[in-house]
Amino acid sequence: MSELSETSVTTRQRTPHLLSRWSWRELWQGQLWPVAVALTLIIACVFALSALVVRVEKIMTDQGRSVLAADLVLVSGNPIDDDILTSASQRGLTLSKQTRFGTMAFSDENMQLVSVKAVANDFPLRGNLALSSGEVVSVQSQHVQPGELWLAERLFSLLAVKEGDEVMIGDAQFTVSGLIAQDPELSFNPFSQMPAVLIHQDDIARTGAVQLGGRVQYRMYFVGADDALALFRQSIELQVGQRWISESTQGRTGDLIDRARQYLSLTLILVIIMASATLVLTCQHYTASRRETVAMMKSLGARKAWLWRWLAGQLLMLFAFAAVLGVGLGALLETLLRLPLGDILPDPLPPMGLTPILTSVLVALLVAIPGMGISLIKLVNTPAIAVMQPEGSAQSGSGLLNTGLSNTRQASPWRFGLVLLPLGALLIWFGDNTLMWLTLLGLAVMLILLAAIGVAVVALLRKKRWGPAMQLALSRIGRSPLATGAQLAALTASLMLLAVIWLLRTDLLADWHQTLPPDAPNVFALNISEAETQSYLAALDAQNIEHSSMYPVIRGRLVASNGEQFLTNNQIPQDNKNAQASGDQAQPDEALRRELNFTWRELPPVHNQIIAGAWGGEGTVSVEQGIAERLSIQVGDELEFTVNSQPFSATVGSVRHVEWRNMRPNFYFIFSPDVVAELPATFLVSFRIGSDQSPLLNQLGRDYPTVSLMDLRTMASRIQLMLQQVSLSLSVLAALGVVSGLLLVLTLLRLGLSQRQQEMKLYRTLGASRQRISATVWSEYGTMALIAGVMATLGAESMVAALVHFGFELTPQWHPLLWLGLPTIAVGLVLALAQSMLPKLLQPLKN
Repeated sequence: MSELSETSVTTRQRTPHLLSRWSWRELWQGQLWPVAVALTLIIACVFALSALVVRVEKIMTDQGRSVLAADLVLVSGNPIDDDILTSASQRGLTLSKQTRFGTMAFSDENMQLVSVKAVANDFPLRGNLALSSGEVVSVQSQHVQPGELWLAERLFSLLAVKEGDEVMIGDAQFTVSGLIAQDPELSFNPFSQMPAVLIHQDDIARTGAVQLGGRVQYRMYFVGADDALALFRQSIELQVGQRWISESTQGRTGDLIDRARQYLSLTLILVIIMASATLVLTCQHYTASRRETVAMMKSLGARKAWLWRWLAGQLLMLFAFAAVLGVGLGALLETLLRLPLGDILPDPLPPMGLTPILTSVLVALLVAIPGMGISLIKLVNTPAIAVMQPEGSAQSGSGLLNTGLSNTRQASPWRFGLVLLPLGALLIWFGDNTLMWLTLLGLAVMLILLAAIGVAVVALLRKKRWGPAMQLALSRIGRSPLATGAQLAALTASLMLLAVIWLLRTDLLADWHQTLPPDAPNVFALNISEAETQSYLAALDAQNIEHSSMYPVIRGRLVASNGEQFLTNNQIPQDNKNAQASGDQAQPDEALRRELNFTWRELPPVHNQIIAGAWGGEGTVSVEQGIAERLSIQVGDELEFTVNSQPFSATVGSVRHVEWRNMRPNFYFIFSPDVVAELPATFLVSFRIGSDQSPLLNQLGRDYPTVSLMDLRTMASRIQLMLQQVSLSLSVLAALGVVSGLLLVLTLLRLGLSQRQQEMKLYRTLGASRQRISATVWSEYGTMALIAGVMATLGAESMVAALVHFGFELTPQWHPLLWLGLPTIAVGLVLALAQSMLPKLLQPLKN
């Protein structure tokens, strides 16, 4: 009895060790390695993409704030109230003042209209101000000091001065301290730029240039914690002529980065969907391959608790292995994704923290719980009698998704409640993200439609007369409508997601290249008098410089529509002001709080598109689409304006789509000449010059000293470089999505073909030849691939059109090459895989 007890204790002690060894052997030699690959793919993709998103968002926030020279900027047309400054100080915010005004700069030989920026001695709060004195360029630590005058590079040639010379700014005389080598504040608005000079705030009074009624802009810069900034911003009631500027409202690159981030998030979701489908399929195949083993162990007395311990050991090993390998591969993949962005990312990179690791493991866990749990619950519930009745003999369905479609009654349906876990996480994660919900809803609807269309197509094909092999293949495909629909929907969906990822990338890149082509204007000439317009154009033509038309420009305000005044900040009723301060009511539209640039033309600009109404007609105005939608302006409305306190009105004749990113002259309102042609105006023209044509630009400045030249070459080059590098990153990302899609397709086909061996034995018993079986397999899978390829093309075109229109707000376009390429790729891929597996499938014929 004692010996028996010792043996029992020894057996119990050795059981965990044996289970661990068995579990490890199952992981490497059994059917669990495809599950490990799918889990590793999910973790690696989520880690890489989330790490890249974290880094890019931090970089864009930091760069955006560096361009602002602060975290938040308040811009005002009047001196900023001291109460605002007191409130900011009480909240622990650091602040700095700046005053901007336009005036003339005089040297001994020339004069030039300049934009004076009078800054405090702590400017900038963010970013770097590089000032060059002599041959030394340094990032200033002492900032601009009282009595100093720093000039933009072009002013040295325009004013014919050098460092140490005297320049008059208003009534004050300054000695040129040096060159502004780098100003953190960049602006892409050609109407607000003139060659800049920097002086100190304390020197404003002695210039005498800031007078009552003059055009002066006051800016206050704030730096602090994000929550303190948000509370401070909500507590301030803006007055007329005041507005906030933050990193999200500044810079043309914001739209490009925002769409790149949307594509990044969308690709992440599609990759997770495809990897999750791969995980579900491999888990189903694993449970089918282990059904007889579980039945045998139950027949030998194994209980469910013991089986769960056995399976739990395997799954823990599997998940730990996939997590370690997935994070490692994800870190490598994130590095590869960053390589194309190396020139624009800062060094050192901002830390990504633990968020990518936690996110990737959590996403994998949420996907694995239902993806593996449903199949494993069914496996544990396998009856012991199944050891004598294999599942394959009871299956009535067949094909790509055969595994797991039968024997569903042996397990309680409650196991499908595990799907609520990832669904709940999606609700929390997506929130009000319309693009993501649109994608998921579109996928769900598309799968149902594709399944129905696939079944209908197969039914139509079966009515035709075909050869014996094709007839047998169609009979097998159509044997079970449910199985056929699931097969075609799964194969079609995987091909469709693969195409969607690539097409979205192609459409985004095409849109970016169209909106900012290599020949986009990079210089604007403003404040051209009417008498100089013809001679200025002649000077450009003499140098063979392509240029835009000459645009007259006047500044004014939109004040009313159909007799109803638009409300600005100081006109909002008190009860609404309280709601506005608490964030319950939107701010008045930005276009109502400042003067806008108006123009008039006989013909519409070639780079604008009329989307409503018609161009022309006396007393009319053409309105930009965005402001028309925001202010509910329609064709036929009567709008009222003021220019220099002179009121006038015009009827809306048309609405235009304006692409603001193309760096061409664009306007909210374009009038017919009879409305405003009598008002005094200056003129504007844009053109493009090369990087080696700076002397020409300086010559134009000397020949036309009153014309302001806005040189945007540096900014345009930065955007073009960023565009090229983001394009490379999106290509790498799209390639990753394609690999995930191909893995799903190959998993579908491999599992489907591996289930055919039993049928091969049956065909052999009935006397089928090797050639007949091969022809049947090729006909079956070739037909499935062709149908799936055509439906995937249709689905991809539809889904991409919807995403492009509603998610990215672009114009959808068709892709003719896709209709030829995707079905061909699908058929070639399927037939190649079938051919590679045929020798194994035909193995029974050699016995």
